[in-house]
Amino acid sequence: MTGSGGRGSDRAMEAMILAGGMGTRLRPVLGEKQKVIAEIDGRPFLGHLLDRLADAGAERTVLCTGFKADDVESVLGMEHRGMSLLYSREEAPMGTGGAVRKALDEIHGETFFVLNGDSFCDVNLRALLEHHRMREAQATLTLVRVSDTARFGRVEQSAQGAIMAFVEKGVSAGPGWINAGVYCLERGAVLGLPPGCVLSLEREVFPTWIGRGFHGYCCDGGFLDIGTPESHAAAAGFFAGLRSENP
Repeated sequence: MTGSGGRGSDRAMEAMILAGGMGTRLRPVLGEKQKVIAEIDGRPFLGHLLDRLADAGAERTVLCTGFKADDVESVLGMEHRGMSLLYSREEAPMGTGGAVRKALDEIHGETFFVLNGDSFCDVNLRALLEHHRMREAQATLTLVRVSDTARFGRVEQSAQGAIMAFVEKGVSAGPGWINAGVYCLERGAVLGLPPGCVLSLEREVFPTWIGRGFHGYCCDGGFLDIGTPESHAAAAGFFAGLRSENP
């Protein structure tokens, strides 16, 4: 993993959202609709993620699209609350790592966020960025604690917060820390990925970054993954709960 050069805080805050998945497990609920723009709590799910980025001061967000890309762009348009929206479309599935590598051309600065488009973590993005910079990390992974890691897989850290290992889904049950789908990355780290290749961040990229400036950021906020019919059905209640906690 190569260095990034400088990390000037005067750069505009930028982000990517991974929004190209097919949502196969949600077909019984959504049919052919792209899950990231399906309405939850009266608005497209991605609207909740974009609000979080706008609240943090992000000025540019790149939507990494694939499945139903035209629908995503039609619903979201080119701006959200004054934040510019750009699109990086894959013509064939490239995986989460391949999508991030492809969209890097749309990122101007050295440090940026990446968010999974089918999950939401109630994390303070500015605090995450500060944590990332203080540790001079190349990549920082937001972690949340859940009562059972079997569905998600477990992430293990050192006492100093360095990522040490990833335990596959179903291998280890019980309480623990999981990947919350919110990352802070350096351009130099992503440039090390081969362009134009199908890659999974979770399975193929992150394990190779262990020991190379890869840190965790533990968050005690709520977490929602809309990837199953059951979790999708619970999403409206999740956001209603957030509103009641932060009126």
